[in-house]
Amino acid sequence: MRTGREARRDATRLWRLCLVDGRVDPARIRLVVDRLMETGSARTAVLLSQVMRLLRLEEEKWTARVESAAPLEAGEREAIEQGLARRYRRALETTFAMEPALIGGMRVTVGSDVYDGSIRGRLVALAARL
Repeated sequence: MRTGREARRDATRLWRLCLVDGRVDPARIRLVVDRLMETGSARTAVLLSQVMRLLRLEEEKWTARVESAAPLEAGEREAIEQGLARRYRRALETTFAMEPALIGGMRVTVGSDVYDGSIRGRLVALAARL
């Protein structure tokens, strides 16, 4: 039985086969998953879970979630999308959500990056300092 480290390394190699010009090719992902399922080995579940984890992380890098306390107008949404595209040097699929619990301001999440400019975030940070 191979170790978890070897399984992650093998899954990363399979993952790299699925990339075309730095982006995931859905046809290649399907092919890799199909081939793994055909093998039916004991490692299949571990490799599939690792490949799916990498796919989820990749998709998160290309999506942004903007949460605001109040609804944003079309012009504000467009300005936010343009700012994110400038910041990340690529177009992102942006979703907007209203979250009244933020009290005011907004929170932007892109992959593992979180930019919290909300009043609630400031209050939590202030409480942590006290």
